[in-house]
Amino acid sequence: MAVKRDLSIEYLGVKCENPFFLSSSPVGGNYDMVSKAFETGWGGVFFKTIGIFVADECSPRFDQNNKAGVPWIGFKNMEQISDKPTEKNFEFIYKLKRDYPDKVVVSSVMGSSEEEWEQLGKMSEQAGADMIECNFSCPQMTSHAMGSDVGTNLELVEKYSRAISNITKLPIIAKMTPNITVMEPAAIAAIKGGAKGISAINTVKSITSMDYENMTGMPVVNGVSSISGYSGAAVKPIGMRFIANLASCPDLAGVHLSGIGGIETWNDCLDYLLVGARNIQVTTAVMQYGYRIIEDMINGMAHFMDERGIGDISELVGIALPKLVPAEELNRDFKVIPKIDIKKCVGCGRCYISCYDAAHQAIDWDDKKRRPAINDECVGCHLCLNVCPVKDCITPGEIKWKEGRKPVDIKIKQHYV
Repeated sequence: MAVKRDLSIEYLGVKCENPFFLSSSPVGGNYDMVSKAFETGWGGVFFKTIGIFVADECSPRFDQNNKAGVPWIGFKNMEQISDKPTEKNFEFIYKLKRDYPDKVVVSSVMGSSEEEWEQLGKMSEQAGADMIECNFSCPQMTSHAMGSDVGTNLELVEKYSRAISNITKLPIIAKMTPNITVMEPAAIAAIKGGAKGISAINTVKSITSMDYENMTGMPVVNGVSSISGYSGAAVKPIGMRFIANLASCPDLAGVHLSGIGGIETWNDCLDYLLVGARNIQVTTAVMQYGYRIIEDMINGMAHFMDERGIGDISELVGIALPKLVPAEELNRDFKVIPKIDIKKCVGCGRCYISCYDAAHQAIDWDDKKRRPAINDECVGCHLCLNVCPVKDCITPGEIKWKEGRKPVDIKIKQHYV
């Protein structure tokens, strides 16, 4: 049964009917596409990145990773910024704001000089965009003056952020590259330059798979390939880590964050909200399933909020941050011994094999009955719980305190999906 909830949220002073946006990518590159997405329920769009430079694309330019028969674990994209004329793209933005005034349209732009950034800022404002995203992070640009090479150069990030901020009153969002060890300095540089928000992450430089026919990577373009951006479910943990780091940085306190990377379902959206994002961007899942995934996001989030008695979606933003602590602050005084429900056990032996070959030889195996049993060598790592294919067959059990450690009240997770 559908549950109606107000999912509206404010982002950089702009009211959004929900936080779910299309990210700057092939899924939002013209009027017809974005119009369909808006009609389906998306709250806004980061329009496909516009430049003075017009891309000349290769063919083919996509590849997807699969594992054990599961497709689209990850996705490789060699596409660059928009291949349409600059003026045509801003015409799309103008028409979208004219026809959908309550939807949020973010003009994503990329320049190669201060003059180009200023020009793109002016054109974005004239077209009626609500905000501007500065794309400092596309990993497949052919020029070192644009893309992720810029995003790792703090001086350029600050200079270009200032150039566009000085020319427009629209809120500026800097889109960060994950192809960097620590993102906070680049984000701080963007804020110093005048940006008000941060988008993260863009795609991760990658080689997805090899083609043995041509002895190169995929996709194959005239017998060769190239390193380029990786997205999809596989990068979600990376995206969440960067968002959590940014949200926890004192020098970025109060900066609004937009989370990107591996988002497919309402659960993924919720996860990003919990680590500090106020806005959610999606591409790869739309490429696989289409715009209607927004229905799951809206309905799932509404049900979750209803069940928890949450009235405002902004209440969820950053809830998990206080409980994400440095490794040295974790309590190491106890171990949680897993419990095996023999009635649910299917006798596959995966727990035994993984424990013996990759952990602590803490599971004994009865060959005759095909049943495992945990022995005294168990250290509570829970590898067995994670490899077991049966829900709730292996769960957290007895808490054992290490010798000489004082017992205290602790919290453990009881149920795993």
